Amino acid sequence: MAGTGAGAYAWTGGMHIVDISALYSPDGGGIRTYTHRKLEVAQQHGVRLTVVVPGAEDDVRTVGRARLISLRSPRFPLDRNYFYFASDRIIHDVLNEQQPDFIECSSPWGSAAAVAEWPGHAPRALFMHAEPLSAWVYRYLDGLLPRHTIDRGFDWFWRYLRRLDGRYDQVISAAPSLSKRLRDGGLTKVTDNALGVDPGVFSPGNRDEALRARLLAQCSLPADATLLIGVGRHSPEKQWPMVIAGVTAASYGRPLGLIILGDGHARASVARAVGENPHIQLIAPVRDRTEFARILASADMMVHGAPAETFGIACAEARASGLPIIVPDEGAAYDQLAPGLGLAFKSLDAASLAGVIAAAIPQLPALRTTAIAAAPSARTIDAHFAQLFAGYAAVVDARRAA
Repeated sequence: MAGTGAGAYAWTGGMHIVDISALYSPDGGGIRTYTHRKLEVAQQHGVRLTVVVPGAEDDVRTVGRARLISLRSPRFPLDRNYFYFASDRIIHDVLNEQQPDFIECSSPWGSAAAVAEWPGHAPRALFMHAEPLSAWVYRYLDGLLPRHTIDRGFDWFWRYLRRLDGRYDQVISAAPSLSKRLRDGGLTKVTDNALGVDPGVFSPGNRDEALRARLLAQCSLPADATLLIGVGRHSPEKQWPMVIAGVTAASYGRPLGLIILGDGHARASVARAVGENPHIQLIAPVRDRTEFARILASADMMVHGAPAETFGIACAEARASGLPIIVPDEGAAYDQLAPGLGLAFKSLDAASLAGVIAAAIPQLPALRTTAIAAAPSARTIDAHFAQLFAGYAAVVDARRAA
């Protein structure tokens, strides 16, 4: 990378970035996948990367010159797959030890305040890997109160974010819908940097008709049925019971199957929503990325229910696989919906979802043709990291010049 990009630091041993990543879970999820790729590519950009996460045990994993440092921490009580940093002092101690050139914080909660208050001179960025009002508050209050009323009631959170905005050099947003919400909320340092898919993994060429027939057979359906796929952990914000209700309603009078790849603390409620429906099957997450890409490309459409999605990465992977997508009409999943690549339903409305699925099935040949043609243009995650590291290097350069 030329000029003042991240590559300019390669000869000095690399710009040292420390990522305080409170939302990482070793048991899966999009942030885990994101973090592992980040560790793999950092050295290519002249970056010395240290990712610090809360975990079950003290541990250090090395990936080239990058490191994943796990600090023994308490488990998060609402989801035992996650952990949390027990105090600000732990974060300050690790920053004192690492002496980074740049700090990234990957959670807007307590760790963000701890990083902001660390007295070191390194510039820092807050990466909005989660937007809690959409993920939690709206889920319970939508339909009871208008969004602007909810936001007024939680203005303390927006004041908190604005204070962080004043202490950080950048606030990274990976989706246009989230960027707009942050700017509308008064943040002034929002930097847009869309995520992307693993390069060379997802493609319409991965489609396997025999695999598709086996998945439909698992749903007790013939090979000429329509196969929907959903991807995401079993947690309330993913809205799987609503998706299941919509798919079940849409299946009356037509052969329609749904495979949901995922797991999580809300699995019991998702299983209850499925009930005795043989045409909807829950499958554990597929860790092998090549096999996952084959499954994805072998479906007919992806259905996604979460209006609080921060990135919509599963929808991006579906697009790269040549799948039309059916998404709610708000949030980052909706950001992935380009003309001709799928349809949108009214957010949180199972009846609307059912109607959209029914409308999409006759359009499938045209939708698939358009989706397959658009698949090669999908943004890659490596393009995201190139932009991210170059942006951080520019901040460091500007700080040093000043």
